[in-house]
Amino acid sequence: MATNGGIHHYARGEWHAPSLSHRRIRFQKGLYADFHHFLLLGEGAAELHFDNGEDRPLQGPLLAFLPPQARCDLSISAGTAAHLVGASPQIMVDAIGDKVESYSLRLFTEQRKLVEALDPAAVAEITPLISGFVRELADPSRSSWMVASAYIRLILMALWRGSDGERSEQRGQGETGSILQRYRQLVEAGFRRHRPISDYAAELGVTADRLHSICQRALGRSPIQLLHERVVQEAKLRLERSARNIQEISDSLGFRDPTYFSHFFKRKTGLSPAGYRDIARASAGSENSMLSSGYADWP
Repeated sequence: MATNGGIHHYARGEWHAPSLSHRRIRFQKGLYADFHHFLLLGEGAAELHFDNGEDRPLQGPLLAFLPPQARCDLSISAGTAAHLVGASPQIMVDAIGDKVESYSLRLFTEQRKLVEALDPAAVAEITPLISGFVRELADPSRSSWMVASAYIRLILMALWRGSDGERSEQRGQGETGSILQRYRQLVEAGFRRHRPISDYAAELGVTADRLHSICQRALGRSPIQLLHERVVQEAKLRLERSARNIQEISDSLGFRDPTYFSHFFKRKTGLSPAGYRDIARASAGSENSMLSSGYADWP
């Protein structure tokens, strides 16, 4: 975990005032290679240039969200103002958290989003959040990891709701899809408590056998497999992206002792927690398929 003094290695906040000439910004460059970015464009024009050759003209007011895999440059036209906010994977993990909405937010952050022609209510909600994030990072005497993470969470929630993510998830789901979605959300909120599957089923109003059938048919996994995969995914994230020792990580994930956690992790991954952490540190900056590469890894 970063200290306050190191926050600028994990977060980026810039205000680009209107200029007499156009400017070009590379999002995923150097320190920012793995950052998620939010762009709030004022009245005016800009253009995104993707590495695959695609160009996307932008007309403000507009809010864009660009995950690391978007790989693009931004050209801001003369006379156009823009806020640019970036967050490292570590900040994103903290911001998304493990609440009921977290599963949906994890999937939401895997794809780029452009919210054009923002309505006044959306502008009124999002603009102070992004400008507040930029101000927080502009003052070294008070720049805080906790505040940066809180701003990113609020920005994400506003963007998710503003792009109809909340309602679109509820549409087009039959009873089976709804039960599966609710089970994933319950797991997201409670995987650290190691509740039995029968508790989840009772909360969903179905039998354990019915929940097992739904998960197997939709995903080819049992409810307990999905639950264990979520615990493993979180353990990987914490081993990769935090400075906590193994006992602290074990405690934070609800295990009764670190030995049991180590046995569980090795049974699921083939590596001890310490061995996994060593590989993660040695592979920093590379694309090692053993590592936890993103939020969509949990099905």
